[in-house]
Amino acid sequence: MSMRFYSLIVVTAAAAVLVGCDTERSKPVGPSTVDTAQSAVAAAPAQPAAASAAQHTVTMFDACDPETFNAALGDGACTRSGGVRFADFLALLAKHQSIGGWHFAPPNVTMRVGQMLIATNRGGETHTFTEVDEFGGGIVDELNQITGLTSVAPECTHLAASDFIAPGGSSSEREDEAGVEKYQCCIHPWMRAQVRITEK
Repeated sequence: MSMRFYSLIVVTAAAAVLVGCDTERSKPVGPSTVDTAQSAVAAAPAQPAAASAAQHTVTMFDACDPETFNAALGDGACTRSGGVRFADFLALLAKHQSIGGWHFAPPNVTMRVGQMLIATNRGGETHTFTEVDEFGGGIVDELNQITGLTSVAPECTHLAASDFIAPGGSSSEREDEAGVEKYQCCIHPWMRAQVRITEK
């Protein structure tokens, strides 16, 4: 699968769900150094203390450079300011099979049944926050090959338009049973989080 097809997936997904992009927000180039409590508060709107304690936020970050990503993938593929150039993105991915600037923060969450899990995109690219039985590859074959994730997570093959979260967008769900859930981005499959849900 060519990088042009990657472009088609990313740009089509972004167009399908693009709502309220905010290109003026500062977005980190590398992994977040803000602690979990601060990032959850910063990512979610201000609410009374009792309400915010009943929700947990996972923030999606990336570090795309709009000039080079848009040139390679098409207009609108990246909407942030500055960042990693596309050629460097591919080189780093080939060397490490992941790139720290593209990540979920925090990667591990513990919460209780009945609480809300919110995923918020603070990056410049479209992402998914897809629950999977087991981590695996995503929907972009070339990225799967570079990362060695050749076994695609089946859940990534059944995505709806609403599963794609554009920059500035978010999704949420109330957790209704105890257990451990795994989430990954189906475009950038090294972006992962594990959520442990305990009884009340």
